[in-house]
Amino acid sequence: MAENQSPPWSRTTKTIVFIAALLLLVFVAWRFSGLIAQVVIAAVLAYVLNPLIRFLNENTPLQRGTLLLIIYFVFILLVIGAFTAIGLVAYTQIVNLINNFPQLITDLFNLVRGWLDPDIVYTFGPFEFTLENLDWNSIRQQLLGLIEPLLSRSGQYAGQVAGTTIRLLSNVLFIWVISIYIALEIPRMREHVGAVAQTPGYRQDAERLMVEFGRIWSAYLRGQIVLGVIIGVVVGLSLALLGVQNALALGILSGLLEFIPVLGPFIGTTAAVIVAFFQPENYLALSPFWFAVVVLGVMLLIQQLENNILVPRIVGDALDLHPLLVMVGVFMGASLAGILGAILAAPLLASLKLLGIYAWRKMFDLPPFAEPVAAPPPAARPFSHRLRGLWLRLRNSIDAGEEDPPGSQAPPP
Repeated sequence: MAENQSPPWSRTTKTIVFIAALLLLVFVAWRFSGLIAQVVIAAVLAYVLNPLIRFLNENTPLQRGTLLLIIYFVFILLVIGAFTAIGLVAYTQIVNLINNFPQLITDLFNLVRGWLDPDIVYTFGPFEFTLENLDWNSIRQQLLGLIEPLLSRSGQYAGQVAGTTIRLLSNVLFIWVISIYIALEIPRMREHVGAVAQTPGYRQDAERLMVEFGRIWSAYLRGQIVLGVIIGVVVGLSLALLGVQNALALGILSGLLEFIPVLGPFIGTTAAVIVAFFQPENYLALSPFWFAVVVLGVMLLIQQLENNILVPRIVGDALDLHPLLVMVGVFMGASLAGILGAILAAPLLASLKLLGIYAWRKMFDLPPFAEPVAAPPPAARPFSHRLRGLWLRLRNSIDAGEEDPPGSQAPPP
């Protein structure tokens, strides 16, 4: 077979090919942004579930493919059940809100009138008036007149919600299938990257970068899941003990918002305070204002415990980013990719920081990594091997006991 005599590309050809590939990548990212977002979610899901799959694969006789299908089947059942339960609760609460909205407007007007002094004369240019001169009923009716067209189209909104739910379920199914394929390839991911980097001689650097990327994303994603569960339970129980309405929904909301750094806890706290403020009554017999203050204090206390106790122990310093940089990154990610961009802004910034430090050190002929590679922990033996070893030790001890001659043991004193 004749040797390949293909001539090497010139620098101009390489530049043209690189620019064309970059423009094509930008066009694909713009044209199929929704599809790319679903693939990213599928990859994140596969990465989060991979430790559970690997643990069961090492400690059970089942193959990885079988375990993967079982775990994903259970996961999709849990997701569908959660969506159904949350959808029913949300529908009920939205209907109650629509029915009670006129009364809420009336209560808000009465609250404002109770705060303000009716004898004070307010001056706006040439106009002077007191609160007693205002026709509060007319103002309330005008506000209700502005809201009634929205309430009258509740059936149309319900149809839109149903259509959105169907599209959401189809997206969930697509993400589920893609995530299964990605989870199957995760054990070979480092080999694939190393093979691509083999030709220029950067295999060791590529494998080290993969380890560092894994550390960043593992600490963030799994840490945020643990924090979300803990905060959701703590907030739900705390608000339920205070007697706040919809405490379960507020706890779930606070747990989900843990995935949005900095802004998520603020939004969860604001929602809880608003619900407490407009709650008609509470068993503490506090006014709406002071009841909201109590709820605000409890939510701030939970956040302080989270930031000072939970976050250092669960997430640690894997991201190593300034809070201001994280906040700016969240806004930038939200403007570029919506809620998914806000959620993934922090680990993406940490990954870009890792690549930037690597490139900076390479440019100045420094070692690419400031710290040497940490020795990996010894791999745990599979569960079947440990069980077999336990059985052998037990059998040996029984055999040794049977070989002892009668009367060899000293009589008890």
